[in-house]
Amino acid sequence: MQIFDGIISDRGSKYAVSGGPCASPDEAKAFIKQLCRKKKFAKATHNTWAFMTPEGPIKNDDGETGAGMLMAQMLEREGLMYHIVVVTRWYGGKHLGGDRFRHVQDSVRYYLDHADLG
Repeated sequence: MQIFDGIISDRGSKYAVSGGPCASPDEAKAFIKQLCRKKKFAKATHNTWAFMTPEGPIKNDDGETGAGMLMAQMLEREGLMYHIVVVTRWYGGKHLGGDRFRHVQDSVRYYLDHADLG
């Protein structure tokens, strides 16, 4: 599990991104469970995630409607299969509107640029 914390802060909301190998929905649930063993991540407002399989995307918006599909599309464009990416958001009290999608996209891009995907 690779975690990049504190990568974006906007109007009180804070973002982190994490990821690792994942081949099934059960593995995704186990990954999220392991991530949430860290108290900080368990208290997050959203842990949105996605990973790609040959059959298509597996995703969960966790309350950030549409964010899982955005993440899946980015992973598909990268050709990254069987690797979960989780964008975590701690809500800061002010609505971000469409900026939240930009932050999700920037978080996934950060992960793709900095994670060891080998």
